[in-house]
Amino acid sequence: MPAHPNFSSGARASMPIAIGYVPVGIAFGVAAVKAGFTALEATLLSAVVYAGASQFLVLALVGSGAPIIVTALSIIATNVRHVFYGPAIIEAARDKASKRHAWAWSFFLSDGAFGSAIVALNRSADYFSPRFMFGIATGPYLAWVIGTAIGALAGGALSAYPAVDAAMGFLMPALFLSMVLSLLTRKHIPVVIVTVCVTLPLILLVSPTVGILGGMVAGALSSLFLVRGASA
Repeated sequence: MPAHPNFSSGARASMPIAIGYVPVGIAFGVAAVKAGFTALEATLLSAVVYAGASQFLVLALVGSGAPIIVTALSIIATNVRHVFYGPAIIEAARDKASKRHAWAWSFFLSDGAFGSAIVALNRSADYFSPRFMFGIATGPYLAWVIGTAIGALAGGALSAYPAVDAAMGFLMPALFLSMVLSLLTRKHIPVVIVTVCVTLPLILLVSPTVGILGGMVAGALSSLFLVRGASA
């Protein structure tokens, strides 16, 4: 537990995520240039939207000529989970929680940064402070934007190596999965099973967006009965 949960301790906590975001950001930059975006447009998209899945979805929708309203609604649907990240961290911090500047640091919470914060807070609520949260969120954000810029500017050279592109796309899911597994306990296994059983059929039969949203809802509802019932 850090003596002072400050910016630097938060940055150290999210360092593995920040390192992982660089190659994935590069992969997005390469894909964006291939889809017709300029290097500046790709970098600004990462800086403003800052959501990997949604950004790759934008490339697919724009490339297929989808109307702008469809693209906007698809991004909102894919990113709706981010609305719950800030409140979840406040809840995990318990009596150490502070809503001061929460509106600011919560904007920079990606999946990875949120996972890093939850892992730290599950060890001890004393990890929480606004400075710690800014530290934990800043590194991944900068890594994602810088990675996108590198990929967009050097896309031609990197696209000649498909194996490198495939490896970069796998790195971030692997890192996030390792964090999730570190939080997993026996009482969570039934919730995971329910979530997977709902998510996979919806992805295969409907779409990835519906599958993700359906899995989130099913997992949240099942946890109310399975995890709390096991704790009672």
